[in-house]
Amino acid sequence: MRLYSTLSKKLEELSPSDGTVRMYVCGPTVYDLIHIGNARPFIVFDALRRVLEAQGLRVIHVQNVTDVDDKIIRRAQEEGRDPAELALHYTQEYFADLERLGVRPPTYSPPATAFIPKMVEFIQGLLKKGHAYVVDGDVYFSVRTYPGYGELSGRTVEEQLAGARVEVDERKRDPLDFALWKGAKPGEPHWPSPWGPGRPGWHTECVVMSLYLLGETLDIHAGGNDLVFPHHENERAQAESLTGKTFVKIWLHNGMLTVRGEKMAKSLGNFYYARDVVRLFGTEAVRYFYLSRHWRKPLDFSFEALEEAKAAVGRVYNFLAEAGRVPGEAQPQDPGFAAYLADAEQRFWAELEDDFNTPGALAVLQDVIGEAYKRGDPGALRMAGDKVRCLARPLGLFQGEGSAAELGKLSEELLDLIVDLRAQLRQERNFALADKIREKLASLGVELRDGPEGTRWILRS
Repeated sequence: MRLYSTLSKKLEELSPSDGTVRMYVCGPTVYDLIHIGNARPFIVFDALRRVLEAQGLRVIHVQNVTDVDDKIIRRAQEEGRDPAELALHYTQEYFADLERLGVRPPTYSPPATAFIPKMVEFIQGLLKKGHAYVVDGDVYFSVRTYPGYGELSGRTVEEQLAGARVEVDERKRDPLDFALWKGAKPGEPHWPSPWGPGRPGWHTECVVMSLYLLGETLDIHAGGNDLVFPHHENERAQAESLTGKTFVKIWLHNGMLTVRGEKMAKSLGNFYYARDVVRLFGTEAVRYFYLSRHWRKPLDFSFEALEEAKAAVGRVYNFLAEAGRVPGEAQPQDPGFAAYLADAEQRFWAELEDDFNTPGALAVLQDVIGEAYKRGDPGALRMAGDKVRCLARPLGLFQGEGSAAELGKLSEELLDLIVDLRAQLRQERNFALADKIREKLASLGVELRDGPEGTRWILRS
């Protein structure tokens, strides 16, 4: 598989040395529920993991939970709660939301506070190598000691100074230097260190957990493109300054979810909680919504777009339900249809292997469905349904029963009974009543299709 790396600005071949992909994805800061924009990297890189595993690779997927941070402390103070209790509450809600989104739990989901002793050791190593300095209980990373700083984001030092979220602190030797350790303030959570009580800086948490759990060189480091600078730039600088080795082979950054062209953010108030969107549109519609757009491109959020995704998912499930009612022994009338499906499978995987082009892969599935309907052959329909389910599995789509499941088994049996009753009425030449049944079912979203082998019903979204 070839993936576009933010660092090299080109497609890079993913080639894990031992058949194991070491992948780190930046996780949430647990001070609130995740919004639907936060969900994009979780869904996209969950799908990538599934696809890699389907190709026979082992994936160690690490996604941190930042459970100590200024936002957590501020929220806890506003609500009169203990910061640790608040962080634990939203950590639990985060995992509940992952389940709602159909995202598999990462291999490891380390909380930052569990690694603070390791972070202290890491900072000591940077101090020993001359890449950091202590000021009144704070420790800062000296950016200009790392020659590669700015390569990931493509920013010059001047651009970084002009556009960065630079911490205002006159004690720093350089405005670009960033905190590795923050001395404790009254009433804030703190841990012991050689420089006095305090807590780690945000940029240090991820790099320490990734190095400890995945080793000195990662195959993939992923997150939203808002993390390129300064977060990932700072991670890279710290890791490579300490180890002297390449920190990450391929850097992946997904495009932002926007609302009328503006980034979705809690600070802007233009967000919707992920669980509310799932409740309105369903897990697979949200997943389809994201995977139907290339992961690197921005994606504009609207309820209309989610409705379209929900309808698209419903149409696929209607096709699968119709295909599933064809007897298993039915064979395509055209023996060449199997070759067509084999070619479609090759095209499907070629799309995914070309920069994880999920829209292209979904288009292949739609082609298969269209071809099966075009042939009007029950055997082809059955075979195409099996192929669509098989190919969609690594994307986390179309493995349920969809619309048919909403009816329930009893409702399906009732529909079959109504279809049989209508067939009997037609045999008795009572076409008026038979047509009335067809019209009433159509008004309820059930279409009847008459053919030489009998009548089939299909749900329409």
